[in-house]
Amino acid sequence: MNRVLGLLVSCAMAVFALSSCKRSAQSSSESATAPAQRANQRVFLVKGIVKALRPERNEIEIKHEEIPDYMPSMTMPFEVKDTNELSGLEPGQSISFRLTVTETEGWVDDLKPLGRAPEESSTNSTATQPIRVVEELKVGQPLPEFHLTNELGQAVTTTQFKGQALAITFLFTRCPFPTFCPRLANDFAETQEKMLNLQGGPANWHLLTVSFDPDFDRPAVLKSYALAHHYDPAHSTFATGDLDDVTALGDLFGLVFWRDSTGSITHNMRTAVIDAHGRLQKVFEGKDWTSAELAAELVKAARS
Repeated sequence: MNRVLGLLVSCAMAVFALSSCKRSAQSSSESATAPAQRANQRVFLVKGIVKALRPERNEIEIKHEEIPDYMPSMTMPFEVKDTNELSGLEPGQSISFRLTVTETEGWVDDLKPLGRAPEESSTNSTATQPIRVVEELKVGQPLPEFHLTNELGQAVTTTQFKGQALAITFLFTRCPFPTFCPRLANDFAETQEKMLNLQGGPANWHLLTVSFDPDFDRPAVLKSYALAHHYDPAHSTFATGDLDDVTALGDLFGLVFWRDSTGSITHNMRTAVIDAHGRLQKVFEGKDWTSAELAAELVKAARS
């Protein structure tokens, strides 16, 4: 009897120990992962106007109000995790929504219609939209000369990089949304690192980041932004210039950006690669390219 009782007690203690270990491991795992999932996540309640619905791309384009302590009024596409959220919405509606952002992601949900937005006059909505002044470059055509000012307040031109492979992208530093301008800046930083560490790689390459917000992105602001993205001045330049010149430079690659009468900023994304002879080699549309792809194009352009 004592032997049986002893066995039962031993079994019970073993089960208890196993259960405790499991709970301890689970607790440790949760304490390790849960904070990481919540780290740097921010949530905003926002209002805006639906501009377009693209359920096939899990996307809604919204002209949203200023988000205090985050970003100015803009018109931009947002990811929707559940396309059922788009049901019943239509362009022109006022809506409220929840915007969630992390260091690398951003999406909207809890989309609620608020009624029809007031009609915008065509004059007001396009008054400050730049008119295309130059035609888009075709592959193989030379890059014209444009004058800019870099992060050190120095004059630079697009033609001074002839002899080097040149990648050009466009952004503005006040854009905090992780999958837009910050993504472009981070991808350029990653490309710089890949090129610097490439065994037997070329040395004649340069990255040029151009801001289309010259009133705010003055040299000191650009330098701070460049340092935050670990730029190497020997291979990377952050610049801006007269709005007409920046507009014309962007036109060459199909870039579109403007600020309407309400202050809302709209822009698409373009990244161009110019070969060592100063000719257009490649234009990446949007943001769905990788630093590895850009580095490969730079190697090819440097050896052209």
